[in-house]
Amino acid sequence: MSVFFAKTPDEMATLDDLRSRSGLEFVQDMLAGKLACAPIARTLNFTLTEVSEGQVAFEGAPTFDALNPMSGVHGGWYGALLDSVLGCAVMTIVPRGRVYTTLEYKVNIARAITPGQKVRATSQVDHGGRSTAVAHGEIRGIEDGKLYAKGSTTCLIMDAPPA
Repeated sequence: MSVFFAKTPDEMATLDDLRSRSGLEFVQDMLAGKLACAPIARTLNFTLTEVSEGQVAFEGAPTFDALNPMSGVHGGWYGALLDSVLGCAVMTIVPRGRVYTTLEYKVNIARAITPGQKVRATSQVDHGGRSTAVAHGEIRGIEDGKLYAKGSTTCLIMDAPPA
C-alpha cells in the first residue's frame, strides 16, 4: 500500500481530480497513492486501509497529542475518525461530477481507547440517493475486537463546484 498524505496545499486533490472520477475511483486512488489523503489523517494518526463500493476502513492509534487534560483520548479523536470513515464510505457511492458534504454525524463512545492502542474503524452506506446518503460505522480494537464507539452520518450529495 502506498498511501501518502498531503503536506502542502499543492499536494491536495483538485476539483479536476474530483470531476474526472467517480467517488469510488477517487477513494481507490487515495488508497493506491495516486491522490493524497487528507492531512487530518496524518495529524490524528489514522490511515485508509480498505475501499469497496459503500464500504471503507481506516486503522490508527491516538497519540499523546490526542489527549484531553485528564490524559484520556479526546472525544474529538473518535469523532474525526468516524466522520472520516463514514464520509469516505459515502464518497464511494457518489457518481462522477458530484461531491458530498456532511450534514450531521453522531458518535456514541462505548469505552475508552488508550493512547497508542491500535483500532480499526469500518463503515457502510445504508442509503445512497440522488441528494442524500446515510451511513453507519464503528471503531473496534484490533487486538481485542471490542467495540469502542459507534457512529452514523447523513450527507448531502451535490454537483461538484464549477471550475
